[in-house]
Amino acid sequence: MGSNLGHREQHLEEAFSLIQSRIGMAERISRFYESEPWGYTSENRFYNCCLSVRTGLEPLPLLDYMLGIEKEMGRERGGRAYCDRVIDIDLLLYGTLQLNLPRLVIPHPAMGQRRFVLLPLAEIAPELRHPVSGETISQMLLQCADRSGVVPLKQK
Repeated sequence: MGSNLGHREQHLEEAFSLIQSRIGMAERISRFYESEPWGYTSENRFYNCCLSVRTGLEPLPLLDYMLGIEKEMGRERGGRAYCDRVIDIDLLLYGTLQLNLPRLVIPHPAMGQRRFVLLPLAEIAPELRHPVSGETISQMLLQCADRSGVVPLKQK
């Protein structure tokens, strides 16, 4: 999840709460990280985190619930792929499932290129293996060419 508008930490906490009440119980959640925008330029830095959720939902209904939470929280999807946003919730992995549909690709096709994804994911699942490459998340992080700034927030 990520947010770079308004009360970023509060937005992540609200999304976490909505995910827990509508999608399933979180098994693990990373700390929050602050990162530079990826794929575009903005003065607004992101807060990001990763969570592992146990759910009974299949991938497409899960995606619909995630998009519904984003919309409810004020996310407006438009023409630009990368832009400032109140909340962004991505489905990175779904067990070992590999899926390639027009609406959803699992595993997330760009996760290995994004340090702001891999760092919090490695915190909660370092030995988890990517279903396609077979590499662990820790290995993917070490090999990631993205060197943008991603730093953990100080804990309260």
